[in-house]
Amino acid sequence: MKGTLAQLRSYERSVQLLMVNQFTINLGFYMLMPYLAAHLSGTLGLAGWLVGLVLGVRNFSQQGMFLVGGTLADRFGYKPLIVTGCVLRTAGFATLGLVDSLPALLAASAATGLAGALFNPAVRAYLAADAGERRLEAFALFNVFYQAGILLGPLVGMVLTGVDFRITCLVAAGIFAVLSIVQIRALPARRGDGARGGTDGVGVGRREGVLSQWRQILTNRPFLLFSTAMIGSYVLSFQVYLALPLEVKRLGGEGRPGTAAVAMLFAVSGLSTILWQTKVTAWCKARLTAGRALARGLLTMGLAFVPVLAAGALPVPQDGPGRWALAALPPALAALLLALGTMIAYPFEMDTIVRLSGNRLVATHYGLYNTICGIGITLGNLLTGAALDTSRTAGLPALPWLVLALLGLACSTALYGLHRTGRLSATASPAPVPG
Repeated sequence: MKGTLAQLRSYERSVQLLMVNQFTINLGFYMLMPYLAAHLSGTLGLAGWLVGLVLGVRNFSQQGMFLVGGTLADRFGYKPLIVTGCVLRTAGFATLGLVDSLPALLAASAATGLAGALFNPAVRAYLAADAGERRLEAFALFNVFYQAGILLGPLVGMVLTGVDFRITCLVAAGIFAVLSIVQIRALPARRGDGARGGTDGVGVGRREGVLSQWRQILTNRPFLLFSTAMIGSYVLSFQVYLALPLEVKRLGGEGRPGTAAVAMLFAVSGLSTILWQTKVTAWCKARLTAGRALARGLLTMGLAFVPVLAAGALPVPQDGPGRWALAALPPALAALLLALGTMIAYPFEMDTIVRLSGNRLVATHYGLYNTICGIGITLGNLLTGAALDTSRTAGLPALPWLVLALLGLACSTALYGLHRTGRLSATASPAPVPG
């Protein structure tokens, strides 16, 4: 921890503030969101499909607006979008705790999603700009603070929700309100170079139209190929929240042992990142090119499902410590390997997006990248859930784990192919498209 803090202090104030901001953003978000569904269905008595609608509106408004958020950040500066996103989330979280009508809940859910679409691309683009040549290390440290918020948030939320979920909402809203004020006062204004296009012939910058900028990005073939290949990393890492907990519950049951085993998944994933991320990045930077690191990260994530696949061939004890161990240990090892694969790939992934953008319209590239990966996660989770149900019905419980492992291998191969053909080394943005 001392090393992490010392590394944090080595960056300028804006980078330090962005790190702390991300920890606080995730703290406030994850202290509320894991318990929202239970509040909607239990306290408010909404039907299951309405609960799904409220949660789906948040996800759709965030994934669907990432490109818009990134574009606005490039045009108007990073700070206004970060502050606006935090203010929106303040209002959204407070509303979720104070209202019980469906229209108000939907509006609040949409506001919280839009908030993420506004500040996420802006934060990453700001960090990439101010970290300079230390961008790779900065993104590694950023992931440490990111995961720390994810790890601590549900624990704080559990304590507050034990008193009243409305208190959780108001505390989370208060966190974002304080964060908004701090950023207004302390975060320096920062603009990328995406607000300007070419020149008007006398050296004066002229502003490009949004559609022209989007067409430029959509003709950036290496960036689109990279974004598509990286979808698998998000589908695989999300299984810590989907397939692995379901497998634990299937073997360990719904009681305290099963709940403890699921909690262990999240603890293993978060703590390993906090402890090892910067060390893993330093090791990879010294020995691997970006393309090789990305390929190895995805390969590691695919191999993460081998322990669960192998455990499926073992006889399942009827009860006792043996059954709990079979339910807990292979998924926990899978979670650890998924975290390791993410640690290897994530800093290089964020850095590669900047390089493929030609360091221009960086926030817009991050926005489109998030949208592409978000669509991939949605489709991947639907297919994974369907595969889990179908495989059990057909008596082939190993099939989903085999498919997930092959997905990691396929994405790793694709990334290595992009690296070998030089597509991950592009440093120039595509030429402007007339429009």
